[in-house]
Amino acid sequence: MGVSGSGKTTLARALADTWPATFLDADDFHSAEAKAHMASGQPLTDAMRQPWVERIASDLVRRVEAGERIALAFSGLRRRHRDALRVTGLPLRFVYLQGEARLIAARMRARSGHYMPVSLLDSQFATLEDPRGEPDVVALPVDLAPEAQLQRALATLVPGARADA
Repeated sequence: MGVSGSGKTTLARALADTWPATFLDADDFHSAEAKAHMASGQPLTDAMRQPWVERIASDLVRRVEAGERIALAFSGLRRRHRDALRVTGLPLRFVYLQGEARLIAARMRARSGHYMPVSLLDSQFATLEDPRGEPDVVALPVDLAPEAQLQRALATLVPGARADA
């Protein structure tokens, strides 16, 4: 979890490949209207985010009940978004990719093909309710190498996994 451009998709894909699990990108649960809204430089409102979070929670329940393990790239900017997943009763662990806006903005400018413009990064940080201190959240710095992030994330998920990277 974290703001756009923090590396959520990269880490969740790596977790899915290594753990192993099914990779899901929460962006795929946004409506076409929500994506167009963001692409036009407008941040989503909480009312616009609510059905998106509900779709994610419903899909997670369905998949886990069917026996899947999931690695989800999910912004989870507000505590109520994280809580909407928590109330499903599923075993969850949030890995918060934390970093400075300047670094994340540079990453966003370097990527292509994503609907989220760099101009919305400030609104993402303004919306973010810091999850550190929540019992199921582990914070990782965005400036760690991807392999180091993966090893630290695995150590929170898999007893006995290496966390020395």
